[in-house]
Amino acid sequence: MSQDHSNDPFALFRQFWQQATPPGMQAFLPPMSEEEIDRKLAELRVVEGWLTMNLGVLSMQIKTLEMQRAALHSMRPKDPPPAKP
Repeated sequence: MSQDHSNDPFALFRQFWQQATPPGMQAFLPPMSEEEIDRKLAELRVVEGWLTMNLGVLSMQIKTLEMQRAALHSMRPKDPPPAKP
């Protein structure tokens, strides 16, 4: 650790981050060029669309199950009223 970090207070942290970052984590680091930013935005919009579609499907499944439960409940035989003495 003979490097002089007095001019840049974050140099040590930056060096640690570069050494600790596995190759797969590079995708989570901020892009540097405008083309990379545009590409990343397009990718994220595709993922957002996919997630939105899945959320719609999930909501539809929940509503369908709720309607099935209500239908089963309405077809259940009613308990007779208690007998009066």
